Amino acid sequence: MPDRKSYEYAVFRIVPFVERQEFINAGVILFCRSLNFLEVMIDFELGRLRAFAPQADLKMIRSQLKAIQAACAGINETGAVSGMTQSERFNWLTSPSSTVIQISPVHSGVCTDPRETLKELFDFFVQKL
Repeated sequence: MPDRKSYEYAVFRIVPFVERQEFINAGVILFCRSLNFLEVMIDFELGRLRAFAPQADLKMIRSQLKAIQAACAGINETGAVSGMTQSERFNWLTSPSSTVIQISPVHSGVCTDPRETLKELFDFFVQKL
């Protein structure tokens, strides 16, 4: 049996009406410390959001999602995020917020291939809903 490694993940949610607390899942972030792995998968098409909240500012939401993707990769024009470790970036990105883009609680699991596990989580939480 292949060596299994622990990981943590969370789901990014778009909450177009914060006061109503309704959301649509838009992406998944996965961190596996032992394999030096931190990646995010995001649905930039936002097709379900268009049906759910047609007045939502898709351009602004896509821009924020791209900023999340860049921060996850350690790319930041200001340099603040780029100097963080993977663990610090994961913790920073999974901090609770009350904005249009929010994060689920962090969950954990074990896997042999974090990239494949990220794809499976993305398919389950974002694509198949």
